Amino acid sequence: MTIFDELKDRGLLAQLTDEEEIKELINNGKATFYIGFDPTADSLHVGHFMALCLMKRLQMAGNKPIALIGGGTGMVGDPSGRSDMRSMMTKETIDHNCECFKKQMSRFIDFSEGKALMVNNAEWLLDLNYIEFLREIGPHFSVNRMLTAECYKQRMEKGLSFLEFNYMLMQSYDFYELFRRYGCNMQFGGDDQWSNMLGGTELIRRKLGKDAYAMTITLLLNSEGNKMGKTQKGAVWLDPEKTSPFEFYQYWRNVADADVLKCLRMLTFLPLDQIKEMDGWEGSQLNQAKEILAYELTSLVHGEEEAVKAQESARALFSTGAAAQMPTTELTEEDFEEGSIDMITVLCKTGLVKSRSEGRRAIEQGGVVLEGEKITDIKAAFGKDTFAGEGVVVKRGKKNFRRVILK
Repeated sequence: MTIFDELKDRGLLAQLTDEEEIKELINNGKATFYIGFDPTADSLHVGHFMALCLMKRLQMAGNKPIALIGGGTGMVGDPSGRSDMRSMMTKETIDHNCECFKKQMSRFIDFSEGKALMVNNAEWLLDLNYIEFLREIGPHFSVNRMLTAECYKQRMEKGLSFLEFNYMLMQSYDFYELFRRYGCNMQFGGDDQWSNMLGGTELIRRKLGKDAYAMTITLLLNSEGNKMGKTQKGAVWLDPEKTSPFEFYQYWRNVADADVLKCLRMLTFLPLDQIKEMDGWEGSQLNQAKEILAYELTSLVHGEEEAVKAQESARALFSTGAAAQMPTTELTEEDFEEGSIDMITVLCKTGLVKSRSEGRRAIEQGGVVLEGEKITDIKAAFGKDTFAGEGVVVKRGKKNFRRVILK
């Protein structure tokens, strides 16, 4: 099976500008392609996972990835897929976030000499002369056509600033510069980026002629990735300080039944034949498929050793109610009043609830368990000895839990 056929079978490709040319490039390792990442935080999250896995697959097939960090566009904000304007960041924050990104990306992508590049579009965007940019790039864009783009239509109702309106020109200019500087002949992005990417392809052809080799591919990155990246508690980060390997494992272990095979196809590197054998699995077999998914992705992000620890801890949790590697909350002497602490305060300290009223409801509804015992009294309190040594496991519902120990 060729790499192109594999990408299609895994459900990664949605729209293509020239299928035969794209197939020729990536199957023969001739593609130099880019995917953009906005440095809006100091860690990537699982919404970026599909892009990282795609870059890894194509690099393994001999193609050259460019990770484009939006240090320049990040100072403006991207309206794509959003209903409000993104907050602007300082250059220092953006630079810090870029460094964090490269460290995390290096687990997926080989950035050694000639294998891949990380490029920051601040290199060319921050020094642009406004008048020269208007003269050189402006004539190639139709305002009427731009206003038909879905990313702008979504913002028109609330008001689209001129600052945001420029984003399509800047993203198109990115592809133009990457083509000129690094021979980048292909771009990937989410379905909400399609109009911007077509703008880049058109700009290259208008500026450099019809023979300029520029392909565009879009995949369902943002729609699928954002869905994967959202939980009740917010984003699931790739940084172990933000989301522990155990929490990361548990996130994938608890994906919806309907999403298991899709995630295995899109995000893991297991052979498709092995994944197809799982089609039709039910009950305990489906749980086994979830374990495979969680282990494979935790190993990709955090390494095999952490994946083994997370899997063993998860199994221990559900078999005995104890897990060595689960997220931990430390209590101090100051947390105890007259030698005891009430259950609602424990829930608030662990972050399992956001307020005392939410904690009270959780107990009244029978959803709180301490060391295997359901807590039904909203006034329940415990002494220091309860949390001594290895501590205790507090659970809210089936999927949310913390180990609580006395520091």
